[in-house]
Amino acid sequence: MNDPNRLGMVALVPMRHRSVRVSEKNYRPIAGKPLYAYILETLSNIGQLDRIVVDTDSRVIREGVGKAFPHVQLIPRPEHLLGEDVPMNEILLHDASVVESDYYLQTHSTNPLMRPETFQAAIDDFMANLDQNDALFGVTRKQVRIWDAQGQPINHDPFTLEKTQDLPPFFEENSCVYLFKRDALLSTKNRLGSNPRMFEIPELEAFDIDTEWDFKLVETLIQSGRAED
Repeated sequence: MNDPNRLGMVALVPMRHRSVRVSEKNYRPIAGKPLYAYILETLSNIGQLDRIVVDTDSRVIREGVGKAFPHVQLIPRPEHLLGEDVPMNEILLHDASVVESDYYLQTHSTNPLMRPETFQAAIDDFMANLDQNDALFGVTRKQVRIWDAQGQPINHDPFTLEKTQDLPPFFEENSCVYLFKRDALLSTKNRLGSNPRMFEIPELEAFDIDTEWDFKLVETLIQSGRAED
């Protein structure tokens, strides 16, 4: 690579044609453009990425991305990786075999509120800690009273009622960003590598569209400008 600012990093954005809970989710129009357009526009504003790659089995997505984002590389998803029960790690291993790079960033079209500066901060954090961690994943902080399935308190004393902001935090894996070394993915067969670090993302920005209600809420946030708050 001739550009010293580039890291040898490729962004991978898997997109299936079919969606179970939200029909046509990945390419369904939201606030005037296909859902996938938001994450591709965001990734296109990260200068350190060598390439953006969309893995898909969808003709609709291939045609739409090809027209609106000609700089994005499209790779077909093989038939044996199309099942709903296929682990994401198997898809990423396939993608890495097609597009070689030292490092990968993986995200989803269902995270349309993610900002370029957040991805950039995650990249910077990942690269600064390569001597200790071979992967990074996005998390959302939760400071609420948690109970287990048997009705037992996990992180609080129900007879004390501490303020929630004083409770020990839990962190939810939010699927907004994964960063990993190529050799870590190949050796562990896992995007989390062998020693990942967490990267905290604000809750609103980390919103993931998983249901019809999610879709409508995010569309309202985008249309009202609240997603920029």
